[in-house]
Amino acid sequence: MTAAPDDSELASIREAVRALCGGFPGEYWRKVDRERAYPTAFVEALTKAGFLAALIPEEYGGSGLAMPAAAAIMEEIHASGCNGAACHAQMYTMGTVLRHGSAAQKQKYLPGIASGTLRLQAFGVTEPTSGTDTLSLRTTAVKDGNSGYVVNGQKIWTSRAEHSDLMLLLARTTPREQAKSRTDGLSVFLVDMRALRGKGLSIRPIRTMMNHATTEVFFDNMKIPADSLVGEEGKGFRYILAGMNAERILIASECIGDAKWFIEKASAYAKERVLFNRPIGQNQGVQFPIARAYMQMCAAELMVHEAARLYAAGENCGEQANMAKQLAAEASWAAADMCLQTHGGFGFAEEFDIERKFRETRLYTVAPISTNLVLSYIAEHVLGLPRSY
Repeated sequence: MTAAPDDSELASIREAVRALCGGFPGEYWRKVDRERAYPTAFVEALTKAGFLAALIPEEYGGSGLAMPAAAAIMEEIHASGCNGAACHAQMYTMGTVLRHGSAAQKQKYLPGIASGTLRLQAFGVTEPTSGTDTLSLRTTAVKDGNSGYVVNGQKIWTSRAEHSDLMLLLARTTPREQAKSRTDGLSVFLVDMRALRGKGLSIRPIRTMMNHATTEVFFDNMKIPADSLVGEEGKGFRYILAGMNAERILIASECIGDAKWFIEKASAYAKERVLFNRPIGQNQGVQFPIARAYMQMCAAELMVHEAARLYAAGENCGEQANMAKQLAAEASWAAADMCLQTHGGFGFAEEFDIERKFRETRLYTVAPISTNLVLSYIAEHVLGLPRSY
């Protein structure tokens, strides 16, 4: 458990992030988006400033900050018109290693992740046949004597695999029919991909509607050493749950940042755009959708703050993390739609950056967990309703 920063510390962090993002204006992001490139300069600047090591303890070279600070970083990145998708996994994926890795694994990898000499941005969980039904995944890791494991299978929607040195991989080590329970039999591995590409590991990019550097990853008799295993064999599903909560909170924070950007953009345009001898913002038909988007964002923001607080306190926050992600994603998408509508035809022009942000924020009502699965989780695990099918 890490002490949450006070308001003045958070204000300083936000100011520093905004200053950094000022060096990466819309032209930079339009070029990256147009070329489907990885925002290397932006990621390097964040790394150098220590923002991507926010959640890594100081003893490993990190900033030793709590979740509210990490959430503030991601929010400000998006509120500034930038995009943190290329680096948010660096902040939350290492949490599994920090909580459940051996002392040797922590010492071997965390300092490099903190300094930026190692990138841990790939999270291999989702598969083509299982989707978000994680317990049904088919990728296997079979013991190869005492030397290690042989991995076979496929992952999909594994973003940034091409730009990552390490991957946190979830694979089945015990056949499902032999597992003691539904959640047993899955194990987590920290895979060093640098030496494995072309040696049982292959990566295929997937072109999508936004520049998200997402891929399919194939494992064909890929051999990994025994010390790649994180924690106890067969307990991997439990290990990644906390990481998933961190992921939801950070992405919810990005959504809040997006919503603030859209609202600010729409408000400014509504004041400046003059039609029929008056600003369009004088019309209630333009005012009210902006006001509604602002209220929706503020309500979601409160839930994000609560989820981050509980996470930092070491409390169970599955309920709040899931609700924060859903409410924030819906708020950002509503704000995006409102902003595009406010700008009319100009909203579709690349130079305004709205169409890019519109595409980017649309993802989060679907990933990393869909709306329906969040609703199902709340219904069954919070409200005690019967399991749905």
